[in-house]
Amino acid sequence: MTGKLYLIPTPISPTDIAWVMPQLVQQHVGAIQHFVVEHPKTARQFLKKINSQYALQSLQLQELNEHTHDKDLQNLLEPLLAGHDVGLLSEAGCPAIADPGAGLIRLAHQHNIMVIPFVGPSSISMALMASGLNGQCFAFHGYLPIESNKQIEKILFLEKLSIQQDQTQIFIETPYRNQKLLEQLTKTCAEATQLCIASHITASDETITTKTIRQWRITPPPNLHKIPSIFLLHG
Repeated sequence: MTGKLYLIPTPISPTDIAWVMPQLVQQHVGAIQHFVVEHPKTARQFLKKINSQYALQSLQLQELNEHTHDKDLQNLLEPLLAGHDVGLLSEAGCPAIADPGAGLIRLAHQHNIMVIPFVGPSSISMALMASGLNGQCFAFHGYLPIESNKQIEKILFLEKLSIQQDQTQIFIETPYRNQKLLEQLTKTCAEATQLCIASHITASDETITTKTIRQWRITPPPNLHKIPSIFLLHG
């Protein structure tokens, strides 16, 4: 009998872990000894907070990150095939959503291994919930292009797509480029387009605000440089 692959969300802001992860989930994660993680050091810090039943040194941690090749995924599957439950840990948020992991999950399905997602924080869904924008039809695009002309082209495309399909467009940026992206959005989009900026989600200084582009031009938010944020656009 194979083990089960558990998908384990981790906190996305410095906060009390009980605020973002139910106690029953913490207990179940604490009973797992085998993990696939992005970074062992931060994974151990997380597992220490939830009071793992095992000594941290005895936990079996295998790495899966942006440098992992598809040919190496089979090795990560070995504990599952040997009958051990395995936890797939994201560095922040939910595994396989804007994070590595989809390849391992797909391979688990191919081997008829049960995949179980746990409850936990997702900046995408939480920002959408609080935005007031269309939650019936939406799309997540990850990162927009960095090069200015391509970025402008992508923003205009997403704005047009939003208008045509009544669809909320969701995207993120590396925190140190957030302010430049915001400036580009306010320059490029139509005045009536709605823009939600959600920053420090689940933290004590969380802010989630939706305004028109015209309103953002009149009253811009505090500088977003190095502030973890997610952007939602609706034309």
